[in-house]
Amino acid sequence: MTTSSFGALGVPAPLVADLATRGITSPFPIQTATLPDSLAGRDVLGRGRTGSGKTLAFSLPLVARLAEGKRAGKRTTPSRPRGLVLAPTRELATQIAQTLTPLAEVAGLRVTTIFGGVGQNPQVSALRGGVDIVVACPGRLEDLKGQGHVSLDDVEITVLDEADHMADLGFLPGVTRILAATPAGGQRMLFSATLDAGVDKLVKRFLSRPVTHSVDPASSPVAALTHHLFEVRDVAAKRELVERLASGTGRRLLFMRTKHQARQMARRLTAAGIPAADLHGNLSQGARERNLAAFASGEVRVMVATDIAARGIHVDDVDLVVHVDPPAEHKAYLHRSGRTARAGAGGDVVTLVLSEQRADVAALTRAAKINAKVRPVDEGAVARLVGEIAPRVAPQDAPSGAAQKPAAGGRAAGGRTAAGGRAVGGNGAGRGRSRRSAGAEGGLHNPATAESGATKRDGAVKRDGAQGERPGGSTDQRAAGGRRRRGQRSAANGPRGESRGQGVRGGGQTKQGPATSAGRTPGRSQRRASSRGGAVYTTSTTGSSGFVQMTDR
Repeated sequence: MTTSSFGALGVPAPLVADLATRGITSPFPIQTATLPDSLAGRDVLGRGRTGSGKTLAFSLPLVARLAEGKRAGKRTTPSRPRGLVLAPTRELATQIAQTLTPLAEVAGLRVTTIFGGVGQNPQVSALRGGVDIVVACPGRLEDLKGQGHVSLDDVEITVLDEADHMADLGFLPGVTRILAATPAGGQRMLFSATLDAGVDKLVKRFLSRPVTHSVDPASSPVAALTHHLFEVRDVAAKRELVERLASGTGRRLLFMRTKHQARQMARRLTAAGIPAADLHGNLSQGARERNLAAFASGEVRVMVATDIAARGIHVDDVDLVVHVDPPAEHKAYLHRSGRTARAGAGGDVVTLVLSEQRADVAALTRAAKINAKVRPVDEGAVARLVGEIAPRVAPQDAPSGAAQKPAAGGRAAGGRTAAGGRAVGGNGAGRGRSRRSAGAEGGLHNPATAESGATKRDGAVKRDGAQGERPGGSTDQRAAGGRRRRGQRSAANGPRGESRGQGVRGGGQTKQGPATSAGRTPGRSQRRASSRGGAVYTTSTTGSSGFVQMTDR
C-alpha cells in the first residue's frame, strides 16, 4: 500500500468523497501506477495479480472522464452507451457493476449489465432508457448488437477486464469484433493478470501507444499466502480431510474440477452438518447470485466452486482456499488461490494431492513459483487451519443457500425437482424436461450426461456463465449428450419406456400403441445405434400423435 491519496492522483473530489464514505482512502499500487495516465485519457495496459485492485483502477477514470464529457454537453442517447466494460463471466460483470454504480450515481451516470443466462428484455429496456456505461459479457452483447438493440458507435472509453481469461475461454474472436465496432479514436484500457500471446494481439491492434504498468511479475504468487500441499492416501481420506477443513467458523472456498463434483461435494457437506453452497455453470443466474450472496453475507460459510467460477468470486475475508482437485495449470492455481489474501490481507491455501498426482502438482507449483513441497498430512497444521470448529447444523435447518440432495417426490431447497418434471429457477441445472419411466425412483435424470465434466473449449460451452460463454454469439446450449431428442431413448436410464410410448427389446417384436392400430400414417423414421451391445433400432413417430415405437433390427 502507498501513502498517496486518490485526490493527489487526480481523482475528482466527489468521487474521492464517495470512496471515503466506504472506507477507501489509500490507493493500491496498480491504482497509483495507472490513474494518472488513465485519467489523462491515454490507453493503458495494466497487469496486476488477482485481488490487486484492478476494478477500481479502471472504474475511477471511466466515470470521471464520462462525467467530464457530460458537463461539456455530451449526451447519451438511447441504446448508444458512451462507456463499455467487457468481462468474461456473469459474476465478474455483476461485481464490476457493483463497484461502478455508486461512483456513477455520484457523477449522474447510469450503469447496466448485459449477459446471457437471463431474459434479454430487461436489458433491452435499460438500453432504450439510455445508459452511459454498459458492463457486458461478449456473447450477449453481440446478440443484442446483431438484433439492433445496441450500437457501439458512441463508445468513448472501452475497458477489457480479465483479458487473459477471455483468451483462455476462446472469446477473443468475439472481443475482436466488439472492439472493431467501437470508434478507433476512443480510449481503451486493458487489465489482466497475465499477458499471453492472444492478449498481446489485442494490444497491438487496438491500443494506441499504450502506457504499460505492471505491479507484479507475469506469474506472481501472493506474498501473504501460506501454501500447504498435503498428500492423501485415497479418495476416502481426501473426503474426510475436506470435511475437517470445512468445519471451521471462518469462510472456506473449495475448488473442484467439474460441475458435477462441485454440486455433490456441497450436498455432502450440507448433509454432514456443514452448510455449503455451490457455484458452477449449471446453476440458473438467480441461483448463482443467491448462493454467492449467502456466502458473502456469512449465511453460508463454505462455498464449493469450479475453476472458471473463480474469476467471479470477489468476497473479502476468505480465510482458507482448498484445492480439493488440483487445477490443470498454474494460472488456474494462482487465480483460485487469489480468492484469499485479497487487498493485502493474509490467507492459507491447501492443495490435496493423491499419490498419482504428485508429479503434476510438483510441475504446477514450479510454474507458479510456489516453494511448498508435497508432504504427509500434518495434524497440527490441519488443526491450526481449521481453527474454532463451528456447531453442526441439521440438514433440514440449513440456510436456503445451502446445497441439498432432492428428497424423493419433492423439490430440493435449491430448486430441483426430485421425481421428474421440470426444474424451475433455484439451482436448476437445465432448461429441458427430464422424462423418467414410470417405475424409476426419485433423483435427477441422467446426471452422467447432464452434469458432464470439464468445460469444452471447442464444443458446446455454456455462455456468459461460470463455465464461460460460447464465442460468436450463438444461443445457449448444453454439453453434448446433455439433452435427448423427443422420444429418444437413453440407455443410461435403466428401466424401459418413455412418457410417449414403450419400446421393446429383443425378438424383432414391436410394441404398438393405439395410435398406429388406428391406422394413422407413421411419421419420420430413423435408425439409431443402441449403446448396449451394438443393436440397431428403428424409431418411428406416428403422424400427429407423437407415439414412439422401437423395433429391433
